[in-house]
Amino acid sequence: MTYPVNSPSVDDLLNMPTGELAQMPVELLASLQAELAHATTQLRSATTRFNTALEVRYATRASDARRACGKDTGTVRLVDGDYTVVADLPKRVDWDQEKLEQIAANIANSGEDPVEFIDTKLTVSERKYGALPEAWRKGFEPARSVKTGSLKVTLEAGGRV
Repeated sequence: MTYPVNSPSVDDLLNMPTGELAQMPVELLASLQAELAHATTQLRSATTRFNTALEVRYATRASDARRACGKDTGTVRLVDGDYTVVADLPKRVDWDQEKLEQIAANIANSGEDPVEFIDTKLTVSERKYGALPEAWRKGFEPARSVKTGSLKVTLEAGGRV
């Protein structure tokens, strides 16, 4: 897609008042949106490639440093010339929900309170909430709050609705 010669650059957009940007012709806005989407894709690809290069360069040294500290995960610091390389390998823990339910039941059956060991988050899906009878929904309302996300506007050629 070719962009108009007078199209503002990304730097121009950063310094342009929002009201001025909002008053541009829709064709120029659509062109800018496409250019930003393309730049975003390129930046993601470049970032992925750069991060992979850093992993290739430092993964083995970081793994050795972690092993020397007696840990499988976490942060280690390496020196490379005048730079400190911070290599963080986060720990991601997943729990089998069905097995945890059984463990919680076993704890409760032994006379202990499973809440001391296991966190629980209660939630109601919107689909199930909407299927409740009106009288039941009213009972749930004090525990329910609704927030909105950010508005996303996309311009598409063709003027179809």
